[in-house]
Amino acid sequence: MPKTHSSRRGDIMPRDSFSQAMSGTTGQPMKEGLLPLFPLEVVLMPEAPLPLHIFEDRYKEMIGVCLKAGEDPSRKEDFGVVLAKGQEVSRLGCSARIVNLTRTYADGRLDIFTVGSRRFEILVVNQEKSFLRGGVEFFDDDPGQDLPAETDAARAIELFRQVMQRIRNSPDIPIHLQRPYRYLSFRLAAPLPLDLDFKQHLLGVRNEPERVIEVIQAFEALLPQLDRAEHAREKAGGNGDVGGAHL
Repeated sequence: MPKTHSSRRGDIMPRDSFSQAMSGTTGQPMKEGLLPLFPLEVVLMPEAPLPLHIFEDRYKEMIGVCLKAGEDPSRKEDFGVVLAKGQEVSRLGCSARIVNLTRTYADGRLDIFTVGSRRFEILVVNQEKSFLRGGVEFFDDDPGQDLPAETDAARAIELFRQVMQRIRNSPDIPIHLQRPYRYLSFRLAAPLPLDLDFKQHLLGVRNEPERVIEVIQAFEALLPQLDRAEHAREKAGGNGDVGGAHL
């Protein structure tokens, strides 16, 4: 998988000390308004789709709690997705809204379809249940910094199209984006094989024009890597061909 940026580790901490360290950030335990937390090796971004297969008992319990939240059966509680890589967990994450419970299995496993909602920073962790919950602070972009320049948006969309053409090996990639381009950076970065550390960095940037420029730079770095990989595949596939004869 091509990578575009070096790691940015400002919001990462060791998994084995995550709960202890975060629990120590407040003098009083928080029991109300806690967000269920789901550490995954993925960076969920606002408005990005995320299908999940739930099989661990603690997360089956967590999703059950989310599905049953509130008296209104149509209301489902969000949960938070945080990046977990090996023994490290991030403090920054994105809440996931459950759109559909798509399948239930006889053994209790679940398939759900979720969409990224709001970004947050974990302030405190609660371990009273089988799954982690966090007292979090939600955040959005800084005031007046939620829309990119038109020229930058157009450049980012064109580069995204070029990347998708190479990944899908198709010259015609329909892209359906509507103005205003709010969260354009997340919509373009989420489905592509960009470095997880870069995606995690984007999640914490509170300035959409800045994020779009960084996405442009990432795409410009990714395209030559994809071209080199394709050239290598073509070269390997041509080994043994002499004048059309297969050796």
